[in-house]
Formats: sequence, C-alpha cells, structure tokens
Amino acid sequence: MNPRVLMRLKQHELIEIEQLKNGRHIVDIPKEAIYNNKKISNNKVINNYFFRNRDVYISKHPRFAPYPTHSHQFLEINYMLNGSCDQIVDNKKIHLNQGDLLLLDVGCTHSIDRLNENDILINLLFRDQTIGIDFLDEMRRSDSILYDFLLKQASGQRTSIHYIIFRNNIDNDIRYTMEDVITEYYSKREFSNTIIKNYLQILLTKLVRHYRVPMERKDPKQQLIVRILKNISTDYRNISLEDLAKKYGYNKNYLSNFIKKETGKTFSNFLLRQRLIQAHSLITSTSMPISEIINEVGMKNKTDFYKKYKKFYLSTPSSDRNK
Repeated sequence: MNPRVLMRLKQHELIEIEQLKNGRHIVDIPKEAIYNNKKISNNKVINNYFFRNRDVYISKHPRFAPYPTHSHQFLEINYMLNGSCDQIVDNKKIHLNQGDLLLLDVGCTHSIDRLNENDILINLLFRDQTIGIDFLDEMRRSDSILYDFLLKQASGQRTSIHYIIFRNNIDNDIRYTMEDVITEYYSKREFSNTIIKNYLQILLTKLVRHYRVPMERKDPKQQLIVRILKNISTDYRNISLEDLAKKYGYNKNYLSNFIKKETGKTFSNFLLRQRLIQAHSLITSTSMPISEIINEVGMKNKTDFYKKYKKFYLSTPSSDRNK
C-alpha cells in the first residue's frame, strides 16, 4: 500500500473528530444523495448522486460511531483495508477481518457498528452501467455465484443473493488489486477515472477466478438472454426486435414478452441503454461532434437523446466532454 495514501486514510477527518467526541453518528452525505420515498422504507436510500462526475466512487468509512441502516441504488464493495468490523447485512450479523471483501446488491440493507482507530473500511461504489455485457460474456464459462450475481445485475434481474463475502485469499491477489484501486483514486492523477474503471473489471474477474462456487447448469432461458444482450451490445446501431425474433425463430411478440418476463426490462430499455453507454464512451474519449455521435449510435432525435442521456448519467453530454 502506498505509504502516503495509507497515512492519509489513518488521519482523523473532520467528521471523525466530531464522532470521536460524542460517539454519535453525524450525517456525512448531502440531502441530494437521499432518495426520499417513505413508501419504500423507513431506512435511508442513497441514490446515484455520487456518480455525476465519475464511474466509480470510493470513500473511507467514518470511524468512531455506528452507521445507521441504509441501502443504495447502486452496487457497493466494502473492503477491510485494516482492522475489522461488524455489520448487519440483510438482517444477518457479518464480521469482516483485514483483507475481507463484501459485495452488496442494489437495495441490500446494512448497518455498520462503530469502527475504532485502527479499523479502516473502504467503500467502493459503482452502478450496473459500469458492468458491460461484453465483460460478462467473457466470463460466461465460469461456474461462479459472483458471475450469476453480476449477470443478473446487467440483465436487470433481481437475485435472491443480496450480498457475497469474499474472505482474504492466500496469495493476496485481491488485496493488491484493491490497494491499486485505492491508491489510484486518492492520488487524483490524470486519466484516473478510466484506470479505476478498468481496475474494477480486473477486480471482479479476479474474484470470479479465486472464489469459484459450483452452481447448477445455466438455465437455457438465461443462456438465450445472454445471447440477446450480446447481440444488442454489438449491433446496437441498427438492431431491431424483428431481427432478433427472426434470428432465434420466435414470434416478435413472444420474444418481446420473454425478454420482459426474464429480465424485468424491455428490448427497448436494453437498446437505449447500450446506445447511451456507447455515446458516453465516444463523448469522453473522442472529439467527434455530439450531433455525429447521436447518429453513430443509432439515435435520430437530438432532443430526446439529450433528455435520456441526462436521466441516465445525471449530467449533460457537454459537461462530460469538458471534464
């Protein structure tokens, strides 16, 4: 671990100084980050506020006071960099030791007991937009509970598995990758967002490699969904539901209902998402005019594109280009 970064993480932040004085939790997130809907839960639900300027958000969990029960509208990794901690995850008590990693599903509730001086817990937050179907497709042969977890995230399915614990592996391979991510994040160097995003895929791949858990053979329906998502990811410019129905020998309406039933989302949802992801990639990595990018990804209505892009990324194409 980079000594300077580790020293910074061990220092007392302002909120920790206050919590050390009174032992009570001090709210550490802005009101804009709270999804205010009392019909869902009495617990705080944290929204996508943190991803306005980045794909992955990392923070040190504040010490010296218990953290109340909450959930997120994104995926979260808790990594125990130093020391240990106790959490209540999905109503179950979980203990993490140094080097352990906890992956939390969207909507999974958890609370964290008081962390002491030597307990350094790192929170790594990322949306399912960050998990590309191409990346998952490369992992399709791995019989892993993690692969199934991420696959269902990318396809919009909810899973009965709300969290996964990965204990510190013997060769420290996961630890080295996590430390690289943390160092890159806090060093704030050029292109760090791109590097961290790639590190995340490396991390998830290593978790699958090191923590393989046998599962039942993949359901044929799930295999078909993966193939459909792969088709959308590669042919997003011109693909249509009619094309897919013809390719797989199904009636158009049947295939439409099948996709909706198996994933909870429509063909149009997936197609729009893929086009927006590709547009974002071109906007942030090329100098191509945005008007040309809109046509390049298969969208025609400029006003509609801007509206949907802002809803998806919580920012505008122009602001993303100027970052």
